[in-house]
Amino acid sequence: MTVRTGGCNCGAVRLEIRGEPIRVGLCHCRVCRKETGGPYLAFVVFEDAAVTATGETRSWADDFVQRHFCSSCGSRLFSVEGNGEVEVRLGCLDAAPTDLAPTYENWVVHRESWLPELPGAGQNERDRNA
Repeated sequence: MTVRTGGCNCGAVRLEIRGEPIRVGLCHCRVCRKETGGPYLAFVVFEDAAVTATGETRSWADDFVQRHFCSSCGSRLFSVEGNGEVEVRLGCLDAAPTDLAPTYENWVVHRESWLPELPGAGQNERDRNA
């Protein structure tokens, strides 16, 4: 079984992830852009039971997910979607680069004009399920 680890910048929160991802994607929506401070968010989705977090996180919720971050350094870590899935921020994984490649992009209507379409990735004008 594959085991991946990750965590925040200060080390107060650690993640252990067991098993294979359900999917890997990029999101260009306004919420994800503001969360990252960049033009998109890269994430990997796992079953809820596969992800174990140790240490104190804080969170905030939008209409869709509960977004968790380190209560000490503020590193964005993961979102709980309420559907049995956890969306882990690709950048918080210890391995860099990872062996995980996005297979789709969400909210491409908000993608910056200078960012090319990710080759071979599905393109969703809005959300993946919309």
